[in-house]
Amino acid sequence: MPGTEVHLAHGAYSAVVTVRGGALRELRHGDRDLVVGFGPEGAVPDYRGVICAPWPNRLADGTYTYAGKSYAAAVNEPERGSALHGLAIHQAWEVKESAGDRAVLGCHIPSGPDYPGDLELTVTYSLSDGGLRGMVHAVNTGSAAAPYGVCPHPYLVAGPSPLDDWSLELPASSYLEVTPDRLLPIGLRQVAGDAFDFRSVRRLGQVKIDHAFTDIARDASGLARVRVHDPSGTGVELEWGTEWPWVQVHTGDKPIGPDRLGLAVEPMTCPPDALHSGTDLVHLQPGQSHSAAWTIRALH
Repeated sequence: MPGTEVHLAHGAYSAVVTVRGGALRELRHGDRDLVVGFGPEGAVPDYRGVICAPWPNRLADGTYTYAGKSYAAAVNEPERGSALHGLAIHQAWEVKESAGDRAVLGCHIPSGPDYPGDLELTVTYSLSDGGLRGMVHAVNTGSAAAPYGVCPHPYLVAGPSPLDDWSLELPASSYLEVTPDRLLPIGLRQVAGDAFDFRSVRRLGQVKIDHAFTDIARDASGLARVRVHDPSGTGVELEWGTEWPWVQVHTGDKPIGPDRLGLAVEPMTCPPDALHSGTDLVHLQPGQSHSAAWTIRALH
């Protein structure tokens, strides 16, 4: 469908990005998938590859107060009573620019009963020898300050083996404990001695993860990396900078439907329910902007 998605290519890498949620629909290196993809039509399953803004993850009850005013967003996760993954997923995106190895998609998030600011949101996808780089840029074009958080939502694929057989390297020392029923934050816990300690690479096995991690080890440039390895020797890496102090990791467990197809790795600028806690929430004043980038690449 012209105008609704863009095919990108560079060297051994190829990708498809779509106006449905500004999502990365497909990413391949040679003949293998690096993310769990989806078809060219219909709803995006499991939020695969979408851009979650102006908040990532869950907003309890869909309601919050900001600058003394109350707002209410639609609860799109009724079983947990949350407004999940923000407002951008519900907006009409369009292709702003496209080239052989680069595309820019954009949408507008208007002010209203669910949000105080007017945001112009763009995501730039580009391929190089170093993999796929994504960058989200938000500008508050409104007249009021606006709370802001963002994350991409790819499900990584390490190789042909089942997820249980993959090995994970996750350089985070803390994670956010959540309630068992609604997955809402309780408090930080150390990973040391816990089932979620993947600071040294080890097999995932049957562990179930749907948690936000922080206190992340970084290199001298401020970059952090999650690596997932398949027993066959292939793997995939997601790299992100200091703009993202959190990362959500989810083993893709589902009560019904395709289960554990990939490992969701989502760099986040703030933790779940940040519109209530205020933790690491960005406050965009009128005219201010915010940018954050990440890279996905194949490991051999």
